[in-house]
Amino acid sequence: MTVVAQPPAARSPSDDRLKWALREALLAGVISLGMFVLYVGLQTGQDIRNQLVLHQRWGLLAILVAIAIVGRFLLVYFIGPMFRERKAAKAAKAAAATEAPTQSFFRRHIGMFALGALILFPIVVVQLVGMQKSLKWVDNYGVQILIYVMLAWGLNIVVGLAGLLDLGYVAFYAVGAYSYALLSLYFGLSFWTLLPLAGILAAFWGIILGFPVLRLRGDYLAVVTLAFGEIIRLVLINWTDVTRGTFGVSGVPKATVFGIWSFDAGAANNIGTAFGWPRNWVNPAYKIFLFYVILAMCAITAMATIRLRSMPIGRAWEALREDEIACRSLGINTVATKLTAFSIGAMFGGFAGAFFAARQGFISPESFTFHESAIILAVVVLGGMGSLFGIAVAAIVMIGGTELLREMSFLKQIFGADFTPELYRMLIFGLAMVIVMVLKPRGLVGVRQPTAYLHERKAVSSSFTKEGHG
Repeated sequence: MTVVAQPPAARSPSDDRLKWALREALLAGVISLGMFVLYVGLQTGQDIRNQLVLHQRWGLLAILVAIAIVGRFLLVYFIGPMFRERKAAKAAKAAAATEAPTQSFFRRHIGMFALGALILFPIVVVQLVGMQKSLKWVDNYGVQILIYVMLAWGLNIVVGLAGLLDLGYVAFYAVGAYSYALLSLYFGLSFWTLLPLAGILAAFWGIILGFPVLRLRGDYLAVVTLAFGEIIRLVLINWTDVTRGTFGVSGVPKATVFGIWSFDAGAANNIGTAFGWPRNWVNPAYKIFLFYVILAMCAITAMATIRLRSMPIGRAWEALREDEIACRSLGINTVATKLTAFSIGAMFGGFAGAFFAARQGFISPESFTFHESAIILAVVVLGGMGSLFGIAVAAIVMIGGTELLREMSFLKQIFGADFTPELYRMLIFGLAMVIVMVLKPRGLVGVRQPTAYLHERKAVSSSFTKEGHG
C-alpha cells in the first residue's frame, strides 16, 4: 500500500496578521506596564503624622494596561490595514486622474458654513443655558479655542508656508500681551489703539529674531528660536521695575465697544446701565463681545494668509520651504523672504497677545512658557502644515478636548473618587499626537497643492515631497 504525502496546508495572510497583532498587543502591554507602574500603580502621599506613605492603585494600572493591549491589537489588526488600503486606493485614483476631482457644494463652501456656525454659537448657547451659564461655554471653549487658532495660523506662516521651524513663538505672544498691559496702565491708551501697536511691536521683535538666524536652518534654527523665547521670558521675570517680575501685571483695562460703552462696573458709560441689563449679565456679555472680537481677528488672519499666499511673497515662502538652494538660484532674495515670514507671523502673535491680556485682566511670565510654544506648534503639525482648515480642526480637537476633561466627573465612579481627569490631559495629548502621526503623517488635512499652477490644478507628485506622498 502506497502512502502519498500530503502537502502542508498553506497559511492565510489573515492568520499571520492575527499572530502579529497578538504579539504587538502583548508587547504593548508589557511596555505600558513598565511605564505606568511607578506613575499610576504607586502613588505617594502623607498620613496625619506627615509621614510618607505609598498608596497602591493596581486596579487603575490594570485598566490602562488593558486599554493599551486592546488599542494596539485593534490598530495592528483592523485600523492599520484599513488605512493602508484606503491610502493605496487613493494613490491609484490620483495617479489615474488627469484633472483635479470636483468637490461637493458643502466642501467648496465649508469655510462659510463654519463662519456662520461660529457667529450663531453664542446666541444658541445663551438660548439653551441662559445668560449666566453661557459664560463657561463661550469663554472656556469659544474664546480659548479661537485664541489658539489665531496663534497657530500666525505660526503657520513661519512653519507651514516658509518652512522655518520656530520653537519660540510664544515670545511674540508675550510681547503683544505686555505691550498692551503696560501701555494701557501707564499711558491710559485704549484697546483699539494698542491692538495694532502690539502687532507692530511684535513684528519688530520678529525682525530682530530673523537677522541672527538668516544662515541657520533645521535643528540649529529651532535651538536659536527656543533660546529667544526663553530670553524674553527671563527678561519679563527679572525686569521687575517695568514688568513686576513673577508677581505679574494685574488690573489690565478691559476692551471697550469702540470707546462708546465700557464693561467696567464703575464707569459712567457702563453698557449694563445703558441697556438696563441686570448686574450679573455684564461679565457674560463681555465674554460674548470678546468672542466676536477674536472671531473677527481670526477671519482677518485667514483672509490675510490666503491673500499673501497667492502673492509673490507667498510663493517665495513656499519655494523657500521646498528648497532654499533652488530658491537662491532663481534669484529670490532669501533674506527678505525669511524676515517677512518672521515679522508677519510675529505680528499675528502680537495681536493675539494683546487680546489675551484684555481678556484675562492679569498676565505673568508663567503664561508664556515653552509649553505654550509646544502646544501651538503641535496644533500646526497635527492639523497639517499650510492648511488653515486643518489647523482649526486640530485646535478644536486638542484645546476643546482637554477642556472637556473637566466635565468628565463620571469617570470618578470608574477609577475612584481621587481620580482627576484633567491631570491626564498631557498623557492623552501625547497619545493623540502619536496616533495622528502614525495614521496621518501630513496632519489631519495634509494635501499638498501648489498655489501657482499651469492650465489646471493638480496634487503634487509623491516624488517631489519629502514625506513620499502628495
